[in-house]
Amino acid sequence: MTDHEAIPTRSLGRGDHSVTVGAIGLGCMTMSGSYGAGDEAEARAAIDRAIDLGVTLFDTADVYGDTDNERLVGRALRARRDDIVIATKFALGRDASGGTTVTGTPDYVRHACDESLERLGVDHIDLYYQHRVDQTIPIEETWGAMSELVAAGKVRYLGISEPSVDSLRRAHATHPITALQNEWSLWSREIEDEIVPVCRELGIGIVPFSPLGRGFLTGHVKSIDDFADDDMRRRLPRFQGDNFQRNLDLVGEITTLAATRDISPAQLALAWLIAQGDDVVPIPGTKRTTRVTENVGSAAITLTAQELQRIDEIAPIGAAAGDRYADMSFVNR
Repeated sequence: MTDHEAIPTRSLGRGDHSVTVGAIGLGCMTMSGSYGAGDEAEARAAIDRAIDLGVTLFDTADVYGDTDNERLVGRALRARRDDIVIATKFALGRDASGGTTVTGTPDYVRHACDESLERLGVDHIDLYYQHRVDQTIPIEETWGAMSELVAAGKVRYLGISEPSVDSLRRAHATHPITALQNEWSLWSREIEDEIVPVCRELGIGIVPFSPLGRGFLTGHVKSIDDFADDDMRRRLPRFQGDNFQRNLDLVGEITTLAATRDISPAQLALAWLIAQGDDVVPIPGTKRTTRVTENVGSAAITLTAQELQRIDEIAPIGAAAGDRYADMSFVNR
């Protein structure tokens, strides 16, 4: 794929609540830490490269880099505002001890949106996600406030991340959901059981985050020592102990299959996700231009029925060893 070839487009959502984006987006979280130190010049070069290749969906959140990521994304995209779709999120935070908090009160929703608008330097957010569900209040209260943001013109479309089926249905009944953002990859396929069918029933687009298994599915991760001391992956169960080697074996099989097509394992993993339906838009995260080019190239790869069957054999639901997070209480709420 060259700079002059536009990647295919897809619609997230249905009817008046749909937005058209490129078939692959860019996750910006790692540009501001999380997987080691970030570099703004490098990050902005990666964003520019993505735009040149036809990427239109750029994903951030107020919690990434402790608000710094929204500022970076805002600076990088300001000159191209009319050409792109900015997605950000609210709800996740940190308490005094460094633990995770989830807040979805109406007052917080309004405050968080105003703060994100200011950091991004925009007059509206294209796609605004509830990052996690606050179980201390009815989700209808959170989504009532989010709906008011749409009515006020501060937000165009609404999304939700990592909900239970019940929360998904109740939120959608309050205000139509344009996109669900969940982890979905060759080693995180659990949403295929219930969440994906409900999304398709309701007309909700699906935006897989960590579609490359937090970098594991690229084939470049060989040891926990590959990560900096401040890399969050050191704390994730799938990167620890015996789980690491078992998951490395799985990636080895994916790499072998990718080699038969002369593509990278990352491209195989992304092409598999894109093949799951025209309502799926993965957002692989990277801060490097070379990876942007590689990832976007997956949109031009068509896998055969035999290849898809072989992938199902290699990486069925539940194939990965270990939980996605050390604390799974913040997902499927």
